[in-house]
Amino acid sequence: MSSATVDWLRPSGTQVVGSRSLPILGDTTSYHYEQIAAGAELVAKGAWFLATNPDATGPTERGFHPACGAVAALIEKATGRQPYFIGKPNSFMMRSALDRLGVSAADTIMVGDRMDTDVVAGLESGLKTALVLTGVSTRADMERFPFRPDHVIDRLADLGEILKKE
Repeated sequence: MSSATVDWLRPSGTQVVGSRSLPILGDTTSYHYEQIAAGAELVAKGAWFLATNPDATGPTERGFHPACGAVAALIEKATGRQPYFIGKPNSFMMRSALDRLGVSAADTIMVGDRMDTDVVAGLESGLKTALVLTGVSTRADMERFPFRPDHVIDRLADLGEILKKE
């Protein structure tokens, strides 16, 4: 594990024991094949397979790009090992954030642009939710899901007015 990773983990109270290689797959707009191959090799040899989120795509100025979930699927297919997603929609991550901030779920809102990760993460954690339509999910996409966000907003700047009314 790199010293940068250790330095990043320590403030969260994580105790780092030993020097096991730990690939953590995150999101970026420029994945490099050599990094993906090195991570897959470590996973195939028994390293934990951690990834930040299962989002298959992410918005860019040009449209969508393959995101963390798509690359995780590539490594999963190559190794036969499924990733553990440590970020949204992981309810443990949500509960940990609430505890760390010292706030209750009833007083918190999860805002995101995806029904399949952001909104479901909020709902499964007991938070109010707002879907912002500037990213991945659209109003039409909502029909594919058996749940609904508490609020649907066209842009993040609209959230303040909605929250003032509550």
